[in-house]
Amino acid sequence: MGRLFVLTLEGKIYSCKHCGTHLALSENIVSKSFHCRHGKAYLFSKVANVTSGEIENRMMMTGMHTVADIFCVCCGSIVGWKYETAHEKSQKYKEGKSVLERFKICGPDGSHYWASHDTHVAGSDAEGV
Repeated sequence: MGRLFVLTLEGKIYSCKHCGTHLALSENIVSKSFHCRHGKAYLFSKVANVTSGEIENRMMMTGMHTVADIFCVCCGSIVGWKYETAHEKSQKYKEGKSVLERFKICGPDGSHYWASHDTHVAGSDAEGV
């Protein structure tokens, strides 16, 4: 297993919902207006303690993107995805950034975000749209 990073800004850390591993700092949030199948998702400029899955093309609400799912290094839970390539010029700002799904992480205050069964998928991007 690779080296585990401990993020140290108390009260500003997003963690894996399943095992509590630190994943990202709130200061690295680029956008809170992303959505996925389970509800809200945040775009981060940097994440830690994740591994990437296979790279694949996915059609999203904002067009075709080449992405890789990202997984917690400790428990292996999928926590979001990373944008490798954006095929639309207006979406290039996403390249190299990662999305963490709120349904799969704990917020800085330790709270869990639970997706509603009635969640409406809309917004910047949604998987499988």
